[in-house]
Amino acid sequence: MSQPAEAFGRTIQLFLVDGTPNGLTIASIHGWTGSVLVATQSTFAKLLARPEVDRTGVYILFGPDPADALSMRAYIGEADSVRDRIAQSAGDRGFWETAVVITTSDEALTKGHVRYLEARLIELAISAGRVSLDNGQAPSADKRRMPEADRANMEAFLANLKTVLPVIGLDLLKPRPVAATKAAGLAMTPDETRFEIRHKSGVKATSVEEEGEFVVLPGSEALKDAGYQGTNSYGELKQELIAQGVLGAAPDAKFYTFAKPYAFKSPSAAAAVVLDRNSNGRSEWKVVGSKLTYHQWQEEKARTAGNPAS
Repeated sequence: MSQPAEAFGRTIQLFLVDGTPNGLTIASIHGWTGSVLVATQSTFAKLLARPEVDRTGVYILFGPDPADALSMRAYIGEADSVRDRIAQSAGDRGFWETAVVITTSDEALTKGHVRYLEARLIELAISAGRVSLDNGQAPSADKRRMPEADRANMEAFLANLKTVLPVIGLDLLKPRPVAATKAAGLAMTPDETRFEIRHKSGVKATSVEEEGEFVVLPGSEALKDAGYQGTNSYGELKQELIAQGVLGAAPDAKFYTFAKPYAFKSPSAAAAVVLDRNSNGRSEWKVVGSKLTYHQWQEEKARTAGNPAS
């Protein structure tokens, strides 16, 4: 039986144009003609000077959402020659911190291709729900009319972009964790492990790990005004969660309550918000109904993966 394609590893090539990690970067996948050029505001001029940017392609401007401190914003565009269009778009938008140009090394993209890619990227970003789009309305269906063979080629191109973009720090196409879209009372699936914090203060919280994110589930609690603000690196994040309605509490309530799921970047960030102080999430979170810490669970999982017959 042949191995499914998704089971194979991928080699992503990152070329540091200036030889520095913060300089202009070109990302690609071995054997793929696509090129993804990544610049910050400080290296934007160098991006515009690259010959690849004078080709037909798609571009993305990405940065914090001025209207929501917990979210990111993106603008997606296309052009016959990306250079002039991206420069104009960047000048019209002050939110962006990262500029990305997507083209090919063999100049194979046509106007029809990039119109299709732009429409699909916007559609996928809306579906993922991780960013607010600065595009206004989605492109019309006319932009997606292509011969069947060309559509198939562009979908394969998009599949590679879904791999490359998160590596360079853009997760706008990555679907939200399943737990972040389901109800709090959802039954556990057979292969799902849930974690909990049950603190002596009485606060209780439950979470799951999905795709590298630590999702605290609705109904979980967080300590209220525990007095550790000066030693909580995630104090500002917690205030934003309160301001955005992720955390709420009645005036006389002892704890805040998660009104909806929230995906944290690490178990320690989640534990710090729950316990209102800097916390080692690897030891604070334990497997539900067990004394096994998240760290011990990870080690056991690694041993099992290394010895599948055991």
